[in-house]
Amino acid sequence: MDSGDLSVPVPPLGEPSRAGENPFAQAQPVRRRAESLRKRIASAFAALLALFAKFFAAIKSLLVLLPNVKILATAGTALVSVAAYSLFWGWTFAVGFVVLIFIHEMGHVIALRREGIRASAPMFVPFLGAAIFSKSLGEDALAEARVGLAGPVLGTAGAIACLALAEATGSDLLRALAYVGFFLNLFNLLPVVPLDGGRAMAAMAPAMWLAGLAVLAALAFYFANPILLLILLFAAMETYRRWQARKTRSPQQAAYYRVAPRHRLLVGLVYLGLIVILAAGMDISHVLSSGGHSFRSI
Repeated sequence: MDSGDLSVPVPPLGEPSRAGENPFAQAQPVRRRAESLRKRIASAFAALLALFAKFFAAIKSLLVLLPNVKILATAGTALVSVAAYSLFWGWTFAVGFVVLIFIHEMGHVIALRREGIRASAPMFVPFLGAAIFSKSLGEDALAEARVGLAGPVLGTAGAIACLALAEATGSDLLRALAYVGFFLNLFNLLPVVPLDGGRAMAAMAPAMWLAGLAVLAALAFYFANPILLLILLFAAMETYRRWQARKTRSPQQAAYYRVAPRHRLLVGLVYLGLIVILAAGMDISHVLSSGGHSFRSI
């Protein structure tokens, strides 16, 4: 090749070029890596979309099941309570005991709904009974009394049904359940908030809250029961809050506690009537041994 020849030698077809001779030699692996990266990104994006689709499908299913959440919560807490009570009294008594508590609480739920107030289903708390939740107990003290007394009214009916079945079948188990049902509803009529008797006193004589608090304190001191002490703590806090609110003498407070005399009388008759029925039910359903000193084994 002379000095005037400017041609560049080209390797034969199929012969690999040496490094530095082909400018596209290193571009092909880079292009393959880019295509692989795009495929990975597309796969990841598709997987993410599938995950979001499953997530929204799960949310949709949850929304469909939402009306049943309250029922599931009630059933779940009831089972926990049955398990807790069965450690001391056996599962048959525990089931009956929880059913009686449920009947009592449903009295409150029904009364709240009659007042036009939405209420939760009963939530059970082992050794403390059960609770329902609502925005209020009514627009005035009379409505609060109706809601409060509705629990013992329906609970008393449940205990009476237990006693009737016990008489028909001769079952000491049902008789013992009736006795406990009468006792629990009677205890709830102590005239102190947040017990049902305290709700009734809101319409009758709020000053009775102080007397009820003193009785509850005496019971807690005498029996040294931790559950009574806990109820006493809640009662003291609620009584203090109520009394402080009443001391403001605001128009709203005055309107809330304004109850017609005939309605006070009606609430008083229901309250005292329940006490008489429940005390008589406890006396009738009290199961004693032959010695007259203890319960017969269930």
